[in-house]
Amino acid sequence: MTPQNFKFAPYMGRAGPGSISRAQRPCGTTPQPIVDPTMNDQSKIAASLSHQPPFHEPGELVIRNVNWAGARALYRKEVRRFMKVQLQTIWAPAVTTLMFLVIFTLALGGANRQVLGVPFADFIAPGLMIMGMMNNAFANSSFSLLAGKMQGTLIDYLMPPLSVSELLLALVGAAVTRAFCVGLALWGAMALWPGVHVTPAHPWAILWFGLMGAGLTAFIGVLTSIWAEKFDHAAAITNFVIGPMTLLSGTFYSIDRLAPVFRAISHANPFFYAISGFRYGFVAAADGDVVVGSLVLLGLNIALGMLCYALLKRGWKLKA
Repeated sequence: MTPQNFKFAPYMGRAGPGSISRAQRPCGTTPQPIVDPTMNDQSKIAASLSHQPPFHEPGELVIRNVNWAGARALYRKEVRRFMKVQLQTIWAPAVTTLMFLVIFTLALGGANRQVLGVPFADFIAPGLMIMGMMNNAFANSSFSLLAGKMQGTLIDYLMPPLSVSELLLALVGAAVTRAFCVGLALWGAMALWPGVHVTPAHPWAILWFGLMGAGLTAFIGVLTSIWAEKFDHAAAITNFVIGPMTLLSGTFYSIDRLAPVFRAISHANPFFYAISGFRYGFVAAADGDVVVGSLVLLGLNIALGMLCYALLKRGWKLKA
């Protein structure tokens, strides 16, 4: 408001409380409602109000079945978290795993060496691929809740209107997504590497065993993040559980050449079924029964999922 718009009453001696009328006071104007000038038609106003969502009464249930929007938001948040540092979370693991392929094919491959009737490079490539997928699925799911504990942001996972199943679905789904991103990066690099053939023979086996293997380590990662109180605990699981079980599961060799005792130990390793079935999808040959491996992995995923659900619902080591 410019100075020329102000109006002052003439001075009439000693000013009293009512010497200036209310209409002349610039700050004493009657407040006017803010009205859109284009909405001067009552019918238009009524039509605009009719399109607004109705207000719910306090305590009325709004999310009746599944909060798909909330689960999708948490899933996207977890995916964006590792995609923002994809050089570390996707490409670095892919390059590291590719180095295993280079070293083992140069040192042990030989010109005519074959395993399960296929060249050694073709035999080892699918195992390395699923190994990288499983390791990164564990790394992703074991970080989320544990980072919330360490940084004091765990309430961001517990306060939103998400059920236990929706929370678990988002965490495991993001971990499996990262696993398949690493797998695609490895597949592209191995396809360009000379002397390696990674043409799918049974795509259904690649998708199924990739999903089951990544889901298995993703559930183990969620259990680790619930149990762990610091990052050293998660690193211990990585070094003393995930690493040995992955390396001793037939990734670099066929268990048919092992002694009966070690062969039985390998069959007790669930990672063996994921690697053998995933390899079957590329070379149409496996160390074990593909159907049995599918059922074992499916049962383990269901059991671990139920255990994660029970611990999250109870709030063990999550709620004070």
